[in-house]
Parts: sequence; C-alpha cells; structure tokens
Amino acid sequence: MAFLLPQLLTESVSRNPRHQAVRWSDQSLSYAQLESLSNQLARTLRDLGIRNGDRVGIYVNKSIASIIAVFAIMKAGAAYVPLDPKAPPSRLGYIATNCGIVVLLCSAAKFRPLAELLSEAQGIRNVILTDEETINGGEFPEINIIQWHEVMAVSDSDVKVTLTDTDLAYILYTSGSTGWPKGVMISHRTILTFIDWAVEEFGMGQADRVTSHAPLHFDLSTFDIYATVKAGGTIVLVPEAYSLFPTRLAALLDEEAVTIIYMVPSLLAQLTSEGNLVECNLSSLRQVIFAGEVFPIKYLRKLAALIPHANYTNLYGPTETNVCTYYQVTDDDLDPCRIEPVPIGKACGNMEVFIVNDDGKKVEEKGIKGELWVRGNCVSKGYWADPERTAASFVRNIFQPHYYDVAYRTGDIVFLDDNGDYTYCGRRDHMVKVRGHRIELGEIETVLSNNPDISEVAVIAIADEMSGSLIKVFITPEDGAVLTETGIKRYCSGFLPRYMIPDSIVAVETIPKTSSGKVDRRRLCELG
Repeated sequence: MAFLLPQLLTESVSRNPRHQAVRWSDQSLSYAQLESLSNQLARTLRDLGIRNGDRVGIYVNKSIASIIAVFAIMKAGAAYVPLDPKAPPSRLGYIATNCGIVVLLCSAAKFRPLAELLSEAQGIRNVILTDEETINGGEFPEINIIQWHEVMAVSDSDVKVTLTDTDLAYILYTSGSTGWPKGVMISHRTILTFIDWAVEEFGMGQADRVTSHAPLHFDLSTFDIYATVKAGGTIVLVPEAYSLFPTRLAALLDEEAVTIIYMVPSLLAQLTSEGNLVECNLSSLRQVIFAGEVFPIKYLRKLAALIPHANYTNLYGPTETNVCTYYQVTDDDLDPCRIEPVPIGKACGNMEVFIVNDDGKKVEEKGIKGELWVRGNCVSKGYWADPERTAASFVRNIFQPHYYDVAYRTGDIVFLDDNGDYTYCGRRDHMVKVRGHRIELGEIETVLSNNPDISEVAVIAIADEMSGSLIKVFITPEDGAVLTETGIKRYCSGFLPRYMIPDSIVAVETIPKTSSGKVDRRRLCELG
C-alpha cells in the first residue's frame, strides 16, 4: 500500500510499464518513461543539494514536463510549490521568498520573463529548464542554469530517501485576507486520504482516460494526476487555452475517448452552451465530476440532458481539506421545477464534517444553518510560516475532550436537508448586513442564475454608511437577450424579500475569473 504519492507511480509501473501514463497533443509517455524521467530529475535535484523538506518551485504551464516535475520533486524528498504562470511577479516573488524556494523548474518559454520574478524573490540560486531548448543564462550570472540535456545525462535509478506520510508533498498558495497569499501545506497522508477514496468511489482503473485541465496551483489538479496514476489510467492534458474555446474542448473529449472529467462548473457551463456537444461522440464519458463553486442548476440540467449516460458528482472542499464531501446527482435533482443547486452531500471516507453554530454548539437538527467544520486525515497541516492564521482556522475539536484533535473551520455556511445531506449556503465572509438584515450574497446569485436570459452572474457588497452595504450585481446576458435593471429587479422580487433586491445591476461582456476558473471577486470590487 502506497503511503507516499510517488509510490503510486512506482506501483503502476510494476503492473503495466508500457501503458500510456500521460498524453499531450501528439506526445505521450508510458508509465516506465514517466518513472525514468522523474528519477533523473529527482537525482538532479539531490545533486543540487535538495534535501528532505525543501521547497522546489514549478514555473511551468500544464504540460508533460509539469507531470514529470511533481513526481521528481517528491522523489527527491522535497515539496513542490506551483507558481501561477499568469500571476504578477510581485506575488510570485512573495511566494518564493515566503516558503524559501531555492530551486526553480522553468520552461524555456517562461525563462524570458524570469528576470522580474527573480528580482522580487530571494534565495533562488538554481533554475532547471524543463524542455530541450538551450538557453544562455548570461543575463543571470548569479543563477546556476541546468539545461534539460544535462538532466537526461543523469542515472535513472531509484532515488533512495526516507520519508513518512506526514511529510509535505506540496504547498498551494491561495488568496489571503491580508492581500498576500497563504501557503496551504498538504502532506502525503492528507491528499492520499482523498485519492484512495476517489479511486474506489469512481471505480477507476487502467482503462480510464481522465482530463487534466486545472493548473497545478489549483487543487482540482491533484485528482487528475494522482487518482489517475493510482488507477493506472491515462492523464489527458488539456491546453489551458481550451477554456476560451469550448468546441475544441468538446472535440478533445471525443477524439481522446475520455471517460472521466473533473472541472469547475463555469467551464462545464461554457461547454454546455458553446461546445456543440450534440456533434460529438461522448459515449465513453462515464463520470462528470465538478467542484470549486456552485453549479447553476439550469446548466447542470442541460449538460445531463446532452450526456444522459454519465454519472454526475458534486465534490466539495476548500484547499485546506482538498475534498471532504460528495453528492451523487439523482434524476429528481434535475426536475425542471428545481431552482436550488444540488447539495454538497455527505462526508467522504475517513473524514468527518459537522455544523457548529455561533454559540459553539454542534448542530444536528435539519434546516439549521451554521459553519461547517472538518476533521480527519484530510485536514492540511496549516499555513506555511503563518502560525497566527493557522491557529485561527485549524482549531482544537471542542467536541473531543479527551485528547487534542484538530478540526478545520471552513468559513462556509451550510445546513442539513431532509435527506441528511449538507447544503451549501455561502461564505461567512460573504454574509453582509443591509438595513439590519443578514443577507447571504450567494442566495441572490442562485436566484439570478436561474433566469434564462442570464448567462453568468456574480454579486458583491459595497460598504455604505447609511444602509451598511449596497448590493451590486454583475451579469452577462445570454446571446440576444435584452436585460434592463428594472426587469432584473422585478424578476428578483418574485423570489426574494424586498431587502435583498439588488441596488444596482451592471451588464458586462464576461465575469472576470481567476486562473483557476473561479469568479475573481477582487477584480469585481475594483470594477464596482
């Protein structure tokens, strides 16, 4: 039984070394090749002085090289730190300095803009190029540049390091309330708790072909890579640009005979509306898994009608727990009269979730809202070099008095429905007061997302001295739809009390997104 992520690869190599492990366009690697290349890169890292517990940065777009990189770094005993290729240098420099990255893996294409990143970072002394293009590093005299052909000259024998499942596998930086990102520390045990459950739950095997679209700095990518490798299946890498071209994404699912997809709802909604799915043969697609945000029920209903033979599953969990609950969509959920999103469901295996109210009491009654707490091996080790924020969110489980047990406070508001499933209501920090009334902005988004003339919607609150907050709505109309502020407010009045009717509505061509595909609320606030 594997207790470290790289062992998943080694076990699959032993079962079927020639089976295709990863595909990218017309390129591919077998399991044996992926094992060999990751061993060579791991040895290169050890030769550069990387030791157990060190952090190695990955500044590479999603590619075969990125898959090699994650396994190599962990085989070297280190933790990988993905850097968002689209993030500003100041943010990347902060991350590199904060967690002490000393070696950076970088593609030749990303090497050119590296100067600004390096000027913001402290401590990076080695850069390993991940493709065969040779780069002259004369402009970086203080940086030791290792070309890919040098990596290929190293032995591909196993690297012997001693690790336990409590050691860090990777650090993912997420947005922080201070304006600077916080590094979520994920151990091998933490992510394997989810991976072991997922492979069994979805019946994954060698015949599965799983898309990998999410960037490495987004936790959805961990299922794509590690569950597929554990199952011995094939990772089908999806170019990031396909988010802008749903017809290309749909064609890829057809051409590659994909069996499982795991994507954010906004991308699946685009695929439904603009992917021309009726022209594709998606008979191989058996699992459609979504997570990261609420899936508007009207798009889920349309997608299920277009691909009726697939199973649909809603996964929920913040980066700090990866995934902790799941919900299998039923035919009843797709009833045309339903307007609410599907629940987030029940706890995954070897995990526990429960509701805590404002008085610190556990809520077991149905229909009562409170904050969702999570406990178990799925909970991360906290935030890198940030004991204050770690202590605020990773707290003692107050319902276990006999020994110290850690629970994570998600900040998400939920309630138990009549079937015993958890239903997501919104974020505690998205709860605002308007003229004395507590309002969950997500409730307004849910109502508007069911308007057939609205393609996308996002709601923010703007501070106001008189009322406490003003509610501002951003919408993207469906093609050909004509929307007016009066008409939208009238629509809302059919579902919401008067105090929840938006104060202003702004039509935009597209709702701004983060690099992980979620709504970028910070940019919306700047627009507001």
